[in-house]
Parts: sequence; structure tokens; C-alpha cells
Amino acid sequence: MSTPGQTPTVQQKRALAILSRLKQLYPGATCSLNYETPVQLLVATILSAQCTDERVNLVTPALFARFPDAAALAAADLSELELLVRSTGFYRNKAKNIRAACAKIISDFAGEVPQTMAALTSLPGVARKTANVVLAHAFNINAGVTVDTHVKRLSQRLGLTQHNDPVKIEQDLMQLLPQADWENWSIRLIYHGRAVCTARKPECDRCQLADGCPSSSLVAKQGANARPPAKAIPTA
Repeated sequence: MSTPGQTPTVQQKRALAILSRLKQLYPGATCSLNYETPVQLLVATILSAQCTDERVNLVTPALFARFPDAAALAAADLSELELLVRSTGFYRNKAKNIRAACAKIISDFAGEVPQTMAALTSLPGVARKTANVVLAHAFNINAGVTVDTHVKRLSQRLGLTQHNDPVKIEQDLMQLLPQADWENWSIRLIYHGRAVCTARKPECDRCQLADGCPSSSLVAKQGANARPPAKAIPTA
């Protein structure tokens, strides 16, 4: 993001316009995972890899009833843990990482989920995406931009990045958006990716971001059921 005194670039202006539109479209957007504590959010986010949040939310009530905190998860029988998370996919790796991460939280962090990117990503199974979610929603710390499959796809379609690597996409987005909005950008873009700009069949005819999207098949008019945006997103 441009510093005070600098003129925002066209890309930054477009990103801010898209962000403003997303806030209007999804004013109540928040993390879709159900949790009560930071360690539960950490575990739920690990489980959400290659799995829908809806599926994770079906699994975690029984999981957290049996293993409610880091100490219980660190001491869990691996076979039982695997059984409880089986339906989320890749359950062996997920169970192993959850138990190992919680064991490290107990041994290295006095039983508390750490609150820095470096410390979180030192935990087994925790990369930047998971760490960003935990920091933002458990501790209100915007350390980066969460890049999941929706954020990756839409950021590319919107012409805000040309990279495929999530870390490089994150770096591009961090340059375009205010730090205070890093996480709510991701959450709202995820909502839009689920509802409108889907992977297989994006619904450009009703997309409220289409006027600023170089990938859109919509140029001059929108579908009959779409509401025209009040102000076009800058493209140049």
C-alpha cells in the first residue's frame, strides 16, 4: 500500500474500489469456522485444508467435546483422533499435525497459542494461511493476507496478481491493500467466490465486480437481475 504523501497506483485504486464494493456486498462477513478458543480455531483451520468449512463445523463439536484444549489434544490417541477427523480428508496427516502442534504449544509456549507469525508457522501443519486466520480472528492481528483457493482464483481473475504461488500472491495483495483490511478482504472475497465467482462457472452476468474485472465476459451490460454499481471500478 502506498505510504502517506505517495499517489496510489491504478492497481491500488482498483483494489480499494473492489474492497469497498465487497464491504457493501458482504457487510456481515466473518470467519465461517466455529470455535471458542484460539487452539480450537487453530485446529479447525488445519482441518479446513482441502475441505469445506461446513464439513469442518460438522466434525469439530464431537472433536472438541472429547479433546477441548491443547493438553487434551497433545495427549490424544492418534487412532481416535484420526477417526474423529476422518471425514475432512487427509485425516492421517491432519490428526498427526494437530497432535504434534498441540504438543509443541504445551512444551514451547506454556500451553498458549502463540501470537506471532514466526512462532505459529513453527508448529507442525501450520503455514502462513493458517497462521493468518488464527492471528486475525483469535487475536485481532493482521499479519498478512489469507490466501486460500477462492482468494487465489479471484485475485488472479481480477488482475491483482499474476502469480500462482500463494506467498507471492499474498505479497502482491499486501502492497495493494491497507493492513487494517487484509483479513476482511480475504473473508469477503471468499464469500464472493462461493456465491458468484465460482471456479467452474463464474456468474459474470450478476457479478457486482464485473465492471473492474479483466476476466469478465460482461462488458457493457449486466444481467436482468443484477443491480448496476453506483460507480465503476477504475481500470486505467
